[in-house]
Amino acid sequence: MRLSEMKEGQSATVVRVGGNGILRRRILEMGILKGAEVYVEKYAPLKDPLELIVKGYHVTLRVEEAAQIIVDNVK
Repeated sequence: MRLSEMKEGQSATVVRVGGNGILRRRILEMGILKGAEVYVEKYAPLKDPLELIVKGYHVTLRVEEAAQIIVDNVK
């Protein structure tokens, strides 16, 4: 499942970070690494961007960026 498909209040484990170049590096630098637990805190009113909690930090991603991240074990 893609991170962008998750609903508010769900958590999951990152399986793979896709993309290439600067975008992928930026996502990895924010702590969204393979095996990291992510929690979808909330979506903006128009569903873009979304706010995540990763390793205790609040991170905001656009939906198109979140679509590059594959997650598993959705709770």
